[in-house]
Amino acid sequence: MSFSHPWLLLFIIPIIFQLLLEILFYKKPNIFPSAKTNIKENNYKHINFKNSHYIRYSFIFSLLCLTLAAAGPQFGSKVKKIERQGVDLVIAFDTSISMDANDVKPSRIEKAKYELGKLIQNLKGDRVSIIVFAGTSHLYLPLTTDYEAAQLFLSAIDTKMIPNQGTSISSALEKAIEIVKKDRNKYKVVLLISDGEDHEGNAINLSKQASDLDISIHTIGIGSNMGGLIPINLDSGDSKDFKRDKAGRLITSVLNKGMLEDIANAGSGQFFHFSNNGQSHVDLSNAIDSMEKRKINSHEYSEYEERFQPLALCSLLFFIISFLLPNRYNRD
Repeated sequence: MSFSHPWLLLFIIPIIFQLLLEILFYKKPNIFPSAKTNIKENNYKHINFKNSHYIRYSFIFSLLCLTLAAAGPQFGSKVKKIERQGVDLVIAFDTSISMDANDVKPSRIEKAKYELGKLIQNLKGDRVSIIVFAGTSHLYLPLTTDYEAAQLFLSAIDTKMIPNQGTSISSALEKAIEIVKKDRNKYKVVLLISDGEDHEGNAINLSKQASDLDISIHTIGIGSNMGGLIPINLDSGDSKDFKRDKAGRLITSVLNKGMLEDIANAGSGQFFHFSNNGQSHVDLSNAIDSMEKRKINSHEYSEYEERFQPLALCSLLFFIISFLLPNRYNRD
């Protein structure tokens, strides 16, 4: 047994206290203590003190039952069968320093986190996992349907997570494929989000292998065609500068759109561009929603059933009794 609003049970304390006063310390009222006996008899002859006592009892019990009903008592249990229909979604997130470029406001990495947060918020039944990568890749969040946890993990991503800098898309794809290939069912998708800079490895071949395993590879380019400077924090205080090459010239990070499109085509997926314009996650959400869903898991669970109705009925009956029970004798 449990209560959906247990704090309301505190109101039972004064009701019980009043009930104990009625039981233990009730005395027949003496309205005119100094009056003569014949006057008292004349005044009291029409009053039914026994019924008046019962009326108070009925009213107190009515309040008691009403309070218990309002607290939401829950008894027993019922069993439901839950089926989740969805896909396994692995997000491979680029955390290389070039993602700090601010050609997309407020920065590439913050824009990507915002759009992916909106995407996760709209998921229904899909399992989601996050891989972070730069020079190396790491499993950041295993497959889960806990979207609140996924949002917390996503919000904590930054470009300082992986000291080994670079953009090893190949290692990220290898880890993503490893996560979902154990399941022989279809309906698996990898979202590769990156600016595509400093690409190394055989990402195209890995995308083809993923496609053969019924894993769709969607790529998300973050950045502009004009590119942007990469801000860096200087060792001396909070002052900032921009990344430079060995000759001291400013480095402009440009979105490698062509490479990301090639990876998506090889992986039987689509290329999406996160820019300053519009809600970029909408098209991506539509693409995932259009995929055929499968039953990811099915389990049974028990929950208490609300049982406030009998107590509410008892409260009503006691309340009616307290009003209908006469407290006077019908005498001339």
